[in-house]
Amino acid sequence: MKKILIICAAAALTGCGIYKPYTRPEVTTAGLYGSAETADTTTLGDIRWQEMFTDPQLQALIALALENNTDLLSAGWRVKEAEATLKSARLAYLPSFNFAPQGSLSSLSSFDGGPTAKTYSIPVTASWQIDIFNGLTNAKRKAKALYAQSKEYEQAVKTQLISGVANLYYTLLMLDSQYEVTEETAAKWRQSVEAMRALKEAGYANEAGVAQYEANTLAIEASLHDLGYQRTQAENSLCSLLGEVPHTIARGRLENQQLPDDLTVGVPLLMLSNRPDVRSAEYSLMQSYYATASARSALYPSITLSGTVGWTNNSGAGIVNPGKLIWNAAGSLLQPIFNANANRARVKIAKAQQEESKLSFQQTLLNAGAEVNNALTQCQSARAKADLRVRQIEALERAVESTELLMQHGSTTYLEVLTAQQSLLSAQLSQIADRFDEIQGTVNLYQALGGGRDITEEK
Repeated sequence: MKKILIICAAAALTGCGIYKPYTRPEVTTAGLYGSAETADTTTLGDIRWQEMFTDPQLQALIALALENNTDLLSAGWRVKEAEATLKSARLAYLPSFNFAPQGSLSSLSSFDGGPTAKTYSIPVTASWQIDIFNGLTNAKRKAKALYAQSKEYEQAVKTQLISGVANLYYTLLMLDSQYEVTEETAAKWRQSVEAMRALKEAGYANEAGVAQYEANTLAIEASLHDLGYQRTQAENSLCSLLGEVPHTIARGRLENQQLPDDLTVGVPLLMLSNRPDVRSAEYSLMQSYYATASARSALYPSITLSGTVGWTNNSGAGIVNPGKLIWNAAGSLLQPIFNANANRARVKIAKAQQEESKLSFQQTLLNAGAEVNNALTQCQSARAKADLRVRQIEALERAVESTELLMQHGSTTYLEVLTAQQSLLSAQLSQIADRFDEIQGTVNLYQALGGGRDITEEK
């Protein structure tokens, strides 16, 4: 026993790496958001989704998606699986017990009808591995990190789902507005065709002008079918997120939507605690760390205590004989010798996987910072264009009115009128797209900052 203790003490002095808990590697977050970094400790992502999206119809759709979405339900089962794995790792600390009754019949002679011997034993065996080199502890820590990672994965799916439903809903509202503007324009152009025909009969226009107006009117009417198809696609995609068959989505209007004006992004360090995908990547790194420590543990001896207690009858008497008590206890030490090289190879593999996880964690953090910067820039750019677009439309409306009057008095051509009308339609559609870009940028920023978390549970 003293030799065993000496071997274990010597191995412990050289195996400090198997006892150290995980610590986060040094990561640089300075400048992660570019010029958007602020000193605020709260961000847009800290708002509850019910406060972020105030449209009642959108709120109902998000709630339905959180209840029915198959990806989110699958992530929930993944959490349960990881929870069972953690429970199994914790139970590994306890001794294992087995009930193994045995019995036999044997005859001393098979020719002269000699007596038959009846023996039995009713033992309970126990085995207990002593976790002197943290093999079980590292396995438990790895399972704990896996459980935490699965919960972060579930949160990442939830965040993405909320943003996905919101973006598709706002896409539908944008398409509705564009369809409405295009339909109104098509109606005006039909009136223009009739006006051109009247001018032709009066001798103020020719067939070429009438034909050009008709062609442009038909092109606008054809674009209505394209917008209708895009709306159907968006509705089907949204229904898929809701876990329902395709159907018409009840919705509001784009001009009635209100989102927070404050686009606070906070300090980049908050990304490590708010973004579920960043936290998931770190938990993956943590698992790799404990996998390496567990592989190191296999290089050192393992100590197992075992014992047996029960009843036996080895005298050959009848089964009713209570027999006698049997027990034994033993201890064993297993030191890898021939498979030591294989164990060292496993350590090298685990170290390489740990470095890969570290790089993945760093890249995930960089990607998260880029997403924040992109979403913020998208929203700010759309807001900057809003006033310019209003002034552009006002100018184009005056241009259309002026060219139509000039054409009626014969001082300009129908081509100038067509150009002005087409430019006006394009500007009106662009204005709607700008508003959508602003909303989408805000939604994307909300997702990039880890929005959708249950703040009450975290507190």
